[in-house]
Amino acid sequence: MENEIIESQHTELKRELTDKLERIVIAFLNSKDGGIIYLGIDDDGSVIGVENPDKVQLQIADRLKNNIRGETLGLFDIVLEKCDGKNVVKVIVSSGTEKPYYLKEKGMTSEGCFIRNGSRVENMTSAMIEKAFARRTRNTLSVMKSPRQDLKFEQLQIYYQTHGKKLNDQFASSLNFLTEDGEYNLNAFLFADNNDITIKIAKFAGTDKTQLIENEEYGFCSIIKACKDVLDKLNVENRTLARVTYPFRQEQRLIDSDSLREAVINAFVHNDYSDLMSPAFYIFSDRLEIVSYGGLIDGMSKEELVSGCSRPRNREIMRIFKDVDLVEQLGTGMNKMMKAYTPDIFTVSPNFFHTVFAYKSLETKNVPNVLNVPNSDKSNVPNDEISERQKLILSLLKNDGNLTLAQIAKECDVSEKTIKRDIAELKSLEFISREGSTRGKWVVLDKWLK
Repeated sequence: MENEIIESQHTELKRELTDKLERIVIAFLNSKDGGIIYLGIDDDGSVIGVENPDKVQLQIADRLKNNIRGETLGLFDIVLEKCDGKNVVKVIVSSGTEKPYYLKEKGMTSEGCFIRNGSRVENMTSAMIEKAFARRTRNTLSVMKSPRQDLKFEQLQIYYQTHGKKLNDQFASSLNFLTEDGEYNLNAFLFADNNDITIKIAKFAGTDKTQLIENEEYGFCSIIKACKDVLDKLNVENRTLARVTYPFRQEQRLIDSDSLREAVINAFVHNDYSDLMSPAFYIFSDRLEIVSYGGLIDGMSKEELVSGCSRPRNREIMRIFKDVDLVEQLGTGMNKMMKAYTPDIFTVSPNFFHTVFAYKSLETKNVPNVLNVPNSDKSNVPNDEISERQKLILSLLKNDGNLTLAQIAKECDVSEKTIKRDIAELKSLEFISREGSTRGKWVVLDKWLK
């Protein structure tokens, strides 16, 4: 950690794990923005370190799961970091959607409910508790019955096994796939092999929706598989632009790859599935649009979103996506996107969340061009009667006359057929000649230099 860490509204420092952990976590869960707890750092910022950090992380996870009421699944993340060469445990807590959260042993009372006030943890008043409870979202995926009960989860089992984890016979309960009546809920429906959720990717020839050239449907399977399928498709569409200007080769993806991945995953994780609506993806000639449903979660602003504040709409989806390594630490995805783009790529309305990636183009202003050197140094300037690609071919052959057509084609980012045609033209212009037969080599003649 490069910067000095101090306690604040969103940061708590603890020398060691104490019995106050749950109170601090509850205060962050009940707050607007969540927060971070550092274990192994004293109040004054001195790094003490944590002994046996693996054991401490397990203790934290167990205590937060069993001692706090209000579902915390997917709302906290526990990671190990190094600070001044010492182990520090970092607990990232998101603001929850089932406020008020409270201590199991104290119940939903002033003694069990806490809130953050500056760097202090304070008891919530009865009025605060009643107000928070009145605003609690009732229509969550966990309480909504699945439209189908004949669900299978072989794909989910495989994804967990692939990541070194195993789902036991009680996985439906531990993943919050059941209603209070023991029936499958919408969470289960989304992750089942045989659901009715469809994801559409539409591709258009121009910059509007007048000429549809491709319309593909994904889904009808676990949303993990659907998400991976969509990522694969959009990665293919995210072409690499290339320009060769001797001796430099520029490459540029249409869309920043990390940002594209994060935006697609966010669309799946934060979409409002309560009406069985799913994300949609639109490919145009100049941009990619991603549309998810539900807008921002109640009480969250666009400014808070782009700053990295994490408030997952669907905590169960977030938790499972994290289990299979589709999601990293809470809030890190948005930070990655804001390094490559500005908040202008997002448009928020009450019912929709749009992300628009305008395609990038190759920048040339910072790329040296040796074909435009001063007149005083023209010893290596190719003749102007041939193309830029042919000049590059001459430069390549001048350095290595044994290059094959395939090797030259790769360097020039064109087909072997194109290179064969260029070679024939250069030979007819007497810019190159061939020495030897099959095992011979190309020789660049002096004529190509001015």
